Amino acid sequence: MNSAILITYDQEDSINEAKGLCSTAGYEVVHVITQNYLQKAKYGISGGVLERLEEISERLRPDVIIFDEILKPSQNYNLATALHREVLDREALILEIFEKGASSAESKLQVKLAQLRYEMVRAKEKVRLANMGEQPGFMGIGKFEVDVYYNDIKHRMQTIKSKLEKSGKQRDLHRQGRKRLGFKTISLAGYTSSGKTTLFNKTTGETKTQSDNLFTTLTTTTRRLTINQEPFLIADTVGFISKLPAYMIDAFKSTLEELKHTDIIILVIDINDSVSELKKKFSSCMRTLSELGVEQDKIVYTLNKSDLLSKEEIKRKVDFLNLTENKKIISVSAKTGENITELKELIKEIIESQNYSKPKKTQEAEVGN
Repeated sequence: MNSAILITYDQEDSINEAKGLCSTAGYEVVHVITQNYLQKAKYGISGGVLERLEEISERLRPDVIIFDEILKPSQNYNLATALHREVLDREALILEIFEKGASSAESKLQVKLAQLRYEMVRAKEKVRLANMGEQPGFMGIGKFEVDVYYNDIKHRMQTIKSKLEKSGKQRDLHRQGRKRLGFKTISLAGYTSSGKTTLFNKTTGETKTQSDNLFTTLTTTTRRLTINQEPFLIADTVGFISKLPAYMIDAFKSTLEELKHTDIIILVIDINDSVSELKKKFSSCMRTLSELGVEQDKIVYTLNKSDLLSKEEIKRKVDFLNLTENKKIISVSAKTGENITELKELIKEIIESQNYSKPKKTQEAEVGN
């Protein structure tokens, strides 16, 4: 395992998440530097902190410096030049995790597209540095002609986008086929490591890989689920995370599009999180779902790991999330199976009410198709 010095925010949930990302990517954190602010103009950190970092870096000699914020290309270049070490910002770290976790042909294409989008911005910076007479060979490209490289990236991105468009069309055909057969669809969504895959396994009898690592799921898996002898299809999707740039969401668009077209979304919330973590993660999930164009009335708020808390603690956290008046909320434990039957019953009730509330003409048209 490679060693890393981690620079992150001085908050417990930020430190824990950043360490989790490092571990999932295969880095052992040998030292942590915490700051209240990580967006200083030149290096992301102040000159004084940089001096301290240089000393620690010389002593510990880590393989990489991991910066838990999105760095501008110029900031990344300045830090790498001052420290004589590779610097990975939050985006680059997540991309490494994505690359390790991609297993299907489609998810590998999606990750490659995100990597090229990330590199494209940095190619522009290399052009700028080259024009200033600087050596633009940071991030491992050497003296490669930056303008040629930039055009090459654009070409490769276009090729991948075309392939993903074909996958998207294929997915759309599958979706239409399921609709014609009368299958109602359910999608699991939630912050990474909230227990989505464990819940998927518990409801379907699957044995998908589950772990405490972040981004266990990158490839959407769909399985049949029977509720009161009625068949449904349930899908596990890639987890959300805070400060995930729009282009990364866009790269996984064909996968995440399922959330827009599904009948029910089970939004898995780790209710055992601290109040600050809970707020951050819940806001991140709701923002991502909104960006994807998901209708809120499709969402079932599923409070996972409820076996670890008292009813009073759960109620306090539900109040904190302003979900007290929401009727589509349920406490479950994917680990013990608590309230899984009740969750299935709630899903069936909601789908029946959706069918009942449709205008008669719409229902007749669907039958006619």
